Amino acid sequence: MAKRVGIEVSIAIAEAVKLADADVIPAYPITPQTHIVEHLSELVANGELDAEFIPVESEHAAMSACCGASAAGARTFTSSSSQGLSLMSEILYIPSTMRLPIVMVVANRALSAPISIWNDHQDIMVQRDIGWIQTFAENGQEAVDLTLHAFRVAEDRKVSLPMIVNIDGFTLSHVIEPIEIPDQEEVDKFLPPFKPRYKLDPRKPISMGPVGVPEVYTEAKVALDNALKASKRVVLKAWDEFAEIFGRKYNPVETYRTEDAEVLLVTMGSISETAMTAVDAMRDSGQKVGLVRIRLWRPFPSVEFRKAAGKAKVLAVIDRCLPPGAVCGPVGEELRSLFYKVPGAPKIFSFVAGLGGRDVTVERFEEIVDKAKAYAKRRPKELYEVIGVREK
Repeated sequence: MAKRVGIEVSIAIAEAVKLADADVIPAYPITPQTHIVEHLSELVANGELDAEFIPVESEHAAMSACCGASAAGARTFTSSSSQGLSLMSEILYIPSTMRLPIVMVVANRALSAPISIWNDHQDIMVQRDIGWIQTFAENGQEAVDLTLHAFRVAEDRKVSLPMIVNIDGFTLSHVIEPIEIPDQEEVDKFLPPFKPRYKLDPRKPISMGPVGVPEVYTEAKVALDNALKASKRVVLKAWDEFAEIFGRKYNPVETYRTEDAEVLLVTMGSISETAMTAVDAMRDSGQKVGLVRIRLWRPFPSVEFRKAAGKAKVLAVIDRCLPPGAVCGPVGEELRSLFYKVPGAPKIFSFVAGLGGRDVTVERFEEIVDKAKAYAKRRPKELYEVIGVREK
């Protein structure tokens, strides 16, 4: 029977990986994800998890080892963050095209310089085109549930793609929350034993990752794109199955008080819960404001987002990534493309907030809504605005 405990979110994620019965865990420590792999190393050392824990010399080596382990047919997990994720970047493109179902939790953290160990989404937005399925958790319970969900989806033979679960560093990774840890029997019912679609086997030799000459490279990348888009059906089905077993339902896009909303905030990650409080406050003052939260980032849930946006006149998109010299933030860019030349489309304004761990308060959300309303009446000079910049 599932038990509800007060536990650090990182430790709870490690317990979820234990329940998933991972086989190989190549890992390198980097703040703020270290507690995840640190606890996993303890579980392996204590004999509580029968797995091979590989303490590698770098994140680049960690992902390389993940590729080898997954290609050999092992259920493979790792975790990373920030500069470590960037160091992995050269290898991150490989398991997606090679269809290796590695699962990784990324404790999102700002990129240097200046050096920052605090949370924003710059690290993962740099990696948005690596071909991995990606989800975002809002709280500790979601982090645990989405980790189990990731194994279920990635290893589905119709998918066979790597998957990332994003959690906000420190804001989630280091906090203690009441979390329901699933029962092993329930997890076993939800997550079947791993049967790889492709596997290195000396009895049946195959080549994995050979040179892609111009005559095949384009086709390989198109095949990946098609597979990633098609994976959404399995993502949704797995969430339905999760709800049947565990009683918690997840959707690719979630809404809050959007029924008659004229202005919609758009968020990802843990700031969504603060945004709900802000929506309540603005509703109490008579403003028709709602919230749309994106849980599935890749493949992007276009149909579900258009439906969630409804008849809203304005979208105020909060990006936690500042792309210097760009037109707008990555989430804002995605939505501008989604609604381009769509009749009756809402006006979309991009706001950058919460960089380097700076708080995004209720008052900031109210400021964003006020600015979005004003911009809807007159075209702003810039297509995105950084919120909360201090005066020199």
